[in-house]
Amino acid sequence: RRLLLRYYPPGIILEYVQGGEPKNRSIDLLDLRPDTDAIALVEEIQKEEPLITATCKEHIIQLVQRLQEKLGEKEDHKFYHFKVLKAHLLPLTNVAFNKSGSRVITGSYDRTCKVWDTASGEELCTLEGHGNVVYIVAFNNPYGDKIATGSFDKTCKLWSTETGKCYHTFRGHSAEIVCLSFNLQSTLVATGSMDTTAKLWDIEKGEEIVALNGHSAEIIALSFNTTGDRIITGSFDHTVAVWDVGTGRMLHTLIGHRGEISSAQFNWDCSLIVTGSADKTCMLWNAMTGTHIATLTGHSGEILDVCFDYAGQRIATASADGSARVYNAETKKCIAKLEGHGGEISKVCFNPKGNRILTASSDKTARLWDAPTGHCLQILEGHTDEIFSCAFNYKGDIIITGSKDNTCRIWH
Repeated sequence: RRLLLRYYPPGIILEYVQGGEPKNRSIDLLDLRPDTDAIALVEEIQKEEPLITATCKEHIIQLVQRLQEKLGEKEDHKFYHFKVLKAHLLPLTNVAFNKSGSRVITGSYDRTCKVWDTASGEELCTLEGHGNVVYIVAFNNPYGDKIATGSFDKTCKLWSTETGKCYHTFRGHSAEIVCLSFNLQSTLVATGSMDTTAKLWDIEKGEEIVALNGHSAEIIALSFNTTGDRIITGSFDHTVAVWDVGTGRMLHTLIGHRGEISSAQFNWDCSLIVTGSADKTCMLWNAMTGTHIATLTGHSGEILDVCFDYAGQRIATASADGSARVYNAETKKCIAKLEGHGGEISKVCFNPKGNRILTASSDKTARLWDAPTGHCLQILEGHTDEIFSCAFNYKGDIIITGSKDNTCRIWH
């Protein structure tokens, strides 16, 4: 049996082959503190996990200690504007980082995707071939060697990050592709479409594996869990569906929202699902049973984005009312209101450590906030039109913002 260790905050993924079948197991390190005894912790994990042999135990101890160093670092980083990436002829649709933050991809109405070197701001290659708007782009993180692009031309393309070569064109949807995602294992890419279906594609073979049929309106959000055995799809039909990846069977329908779904996500340990909707609420669900746990209220406008921090302890919401909120996932209480933007907030994300939140707004600014208190730490100014996309790199020391002014800005 081959055992591969993959560190992904806030845990470790064990990948191994058993009886010819690839398997994976995630080990949760949510309670890790800078002063935790790393050796004792790994010995505890070893008791539960027979896969961890003496040979890889040392490696895991090192990973845990590296993680502890990260947790202990002091956080007073100020971001400065570093580079403007401008080369698309028409507006941008989306931006994404690879895991390390060394590469950025941009999708555009000009039918192309561009790959950029973050350090130099240099354009590395242009991915050409789509017959319409490239609406959604993604790296196969944590690897980062492949890129998927989803287009209004009803196809998804898979590309090499290094060479820009197109490996496969996935055809089968009968309307625009508006969302896509790789599984963490980088064996599948999922696409969601205005044709009401989602599809899972095999990255190696370039073939459709399964079609997820069951929604009665457009699918605009989808997300794999970390172990890769479940996927959720959010639709304009006001529901979120939970699917078995292996069989394509619908396991649960999350019914309760009274408006279109805008966003849906699993937490790290795959136990919870959070959903955001145009009905101004965010809902929390048990991922195993599909039962409704709580409704998070307080916004006076549509919820446009929602996310968990990596530890799954906090939930952030972004709303058309111009504010964002932070909720405690356990108590379901609002712990902070992020107020100050002069327009709707379309995107919200946590840094990997979970102590900072980044928001993108139509007021042409992005803001950095302290997650526990909701205090605004910094306003990122310079764009000349609304910002619709923002992201941290994996270390949390680089930010990218994408705007309707046709540019992307990198902040260090």
